[in-house]
Amino acid sequence: MKIDWAALGSVFGVSLVVTVALVALFTLGINGLSRQERAAAQGRSAALAVTGAYACFAACAAAVAYGIYLIMA
Repeated sequence: MKIDWAALGSVFGVSLVVTVALVALFTLGINGLSRQERAAAQGRSAALAVTGAYACFAACAAAVAYGIYLIMA
């Protein structure tokens, strides 16, 4: 049995980058929701922060769904 180390390294690199990107997106979503709470406490509107947060969460869900699709295919 011969292990293709280049392919294994490539898979590791891609999975590391995607994991960091998903964590960053989720963090941005949480940050947007916390800005909405702060704005509500101050009596201001935070529609842009909420929209951005939902967009980040939707992108996370799409990436997870695509990953599940790749595993199932």
